[in-house]
Amino acid sequence: MTPIVNSGSLRCAGRTITRPEVEDFLYAEADILDHWDYDGWLALFETGARYEIPTTDHRPGWSPHETGSFVDDDWDLLRARVKRLKSRKAHAENPHSRTHRLVSNVRLSEHTEDSFRVAASFVVHRARDGHFDVYVGWYDHLLVPTEDGLRFRLRRSVLGHESLAAGARLSFIL
Repeated sequence: MTPIVNSGSLRCAGRTITRPEVEDFLYAEADILDHWDYDGWLALFETGARYEIPTTDHRPGWSPHETGSFVDDDWDLLRARVKRLKSRKAHAENPHSRTHRLVSNVRLSEHTEDSFRVAASFVVHRARDGHFDVYVGWYDHLLVPTEDGLRFRLRRSVLGHESLAAGARLSFIL
């Protein structure tokens, strides 16, 4: 398990990063996603970043690149995903799902000179085609401080489900 920083802050890239600053970043991201502002969402990533959603049978220490994943996007695939979701070619999301995200239990953990890990819990409510689905899990992000604010180097959503319900789709950003 990743050690948790108890003070609520850490030093990274020559500055102090506080838990409230990280919480505000994650809350802003949730709002951006709930409003389907994918250009705004992509701007939260550094060039070369990754976006991952491991399968529901994922275990700590497993590589999603080797054991399977729902999403395993490098930078080029991430940009292509955003382009597709913004187009009418995203049939599963045309019209868009209605989503509402809750983020909680934000914790800062291990860090290097230029990046640090963030763990947080999430609940995403999704209404689509007369169905209402709830996705729960935790985030395991790698963030970097920049002159323009925090940015994702890795954005990983780990589902807490044992399996996804029949017909459940991950055609939106989790």
